[in-house]
Amino acid sequence: MITMRHYRKTIMCMIIFVFIFSILTAGCLSQQGNVGGTDSDSVLRVAQTFGPSNTLDPAHNWYGWYMRQAGIYQTLFSFDENMEMVPELAVGYEAVNDTAWKITLRDGVLFHDGTSMNADAVVYSINRVLNPDNSRSGQYDFIEDVYAIGDSEVMLITHEPYAPTIASLTDPIVSIISPQIDDISRKASGTGPFMLESFIPNTRLVVTKNENYWGAEPKIDRAIIEYVRDPMTRSMKLEAGEVHLADNIPGSEVARLNAKDSINILSEETPRTALMFVNTNREPLNDVRVRQAISYAINRQQVVDTALEGVGGTPAVGLFPSIFKWSGNDELEPYTHNPEKALELLKQAGIEDTSGDGLLEYNGEPFSIKITTHTGREELRPVAEVMAIQLNDIGIKSRAVILESGAVNADLNNGDFDLVLQSWGVAPTGDPDYFLNQHFASGNTYTRWTGYSNSDVDKWLELGRTTSDEDQRMEYYYNVQKQIHEDCPELFVFYYNKINGVSDNVEDYVIYPNDVTFLTENIYLKNR
Repeated sequence: MITMRHYRKTIMCMIIFVFIFSILTAGCLSQQGNVGGTDSDSVLRVAQTFGPSNTLDPAHNWYGWYMRQAGIYQTLFSFDENMEMVPELAVGYEAVNDTAWKITLRDGVLFHDGTSMNADAVVYSINRVLNPDNSRSGQYDFIEDVYAIGDSEVMLITHEPYAPTIASLTDPIVSIISPQIDDISRKASGTGPFMLESFIPNTRLVVTKNENYWGAEPKIDRAIIEYVRDPMTRSMKLEAGEVHLADNIPGSEVARLNAKDSINILSEETPRTALMFVNTNREPLNDVRVRQAISYAINRQQVVDTALEGVGGTPAVGLFPSIFKWSGNDELEPYTHNPEKALELLKQAGIEDTSGDGLLEYNGEPFSIKITTHTGREELRPVAEVMAIQLNDIGIKSRAVILESGAVNADLNNGDFDLVLQSWGVAPTGDPDYFLNQHFASGNTYTRWTGYSNSDVDKWLELGRTTSDEDQRMEYYYNVQKQIHEDCPELFVFYYNKINGVSDNVEDYVIYPNDVTFLTENIYLKNR
């Protein structure tokens, strides 16, 4: 049996190897070019984990996030660095009645192609999302109609009262684009502080300063964004001076890089949660006692300390981290690590060690669980491995299975899984309905994966989205969080800390907790 001691020893060997490798290669990297110096003072170089691959269309899947992070596209409303919703391309809105919202647009805004951002462009952009061919159109099926009122006002009509209407317009899928773009997959024309210069799929995106930006004048001339999936490579590029800014610094590198005078490490709590989908269609995971037992068997603090080096996150309680104003964590009893409680619940469910070999049995066979995760996020593998060890420690025969993302999604769609570990931004629109409805309302995409259905949850979600009073909505969503905490169709493991490294000559760079805004007009480079 693999032990936690052996696991830590393996991780330590890997860290030592990487550290030695980075020292040996640092000289070579620095010879490839340094981003400091007056020749590049107005050119920001970035190493980012994720970026667009096959298209630049912000209405395609989640690609709007990448395009907004590059400073190209904007939305009618957005969230600031304090997760407060603020007007962006709109200046305000009015709830005309329960199902009608009048939005007033900002005057004098130009697209990058020189045409005006007006009501027709907004209607065009929203209708692209509503198109049934759009894979995410179902998330906006609450919209019945949208039309222009002159050049500067838009009327949005919903089928029924829908409280999160305005918040839903902060998602970058609803980026406002120029209707004049002739090839949205390879060209871009938004309203942001930076304009597309060039794009190499999965590799690089270059933007230039928007001289006609409606807000404050951007302080850099160009930004070169490299997409680098390997975390150690991003860290070494930052250390060697090849980039000014690198996102998602691995926990193993934080202390070492932060000790360097030329590098600052920034960390921010985010509304992103590592969670596990539970296949409640499969015995014995259809028994809530078994699901609760697994949650008690997980030592979340040990996961954070071991797999995330103690800096990459914090142990989860419920779905939403406490920094999110809709979080009900204060009213939830955490699943603290309690192996005895886990074994008691499993025994009640008919799972116990009857042969004395240290392995729990169900229906005469060893009780086994497979924790599946994907290769897209480097932190998920060690997290899955640590949790598999923890389940083995109480007698559950468990292993971590690492697959490509497509294979994991195929298993989810086919119901061929026990537990699937993934990373989710749980508050992309700043409203709880978006995530709770998608993941826990009966018959929706992710409840089809888990097999979860609860009529009370469905009722509370319906009331939450159709009630305008915020205090009442808070009560309904607290009820939902309590119920899913008890039912465990998904198990919440940890909340992410966003850890980015920046060169000491980078000024006014801010981590936005929602992970959507990245490159802004405020960031600039000072002379060393």
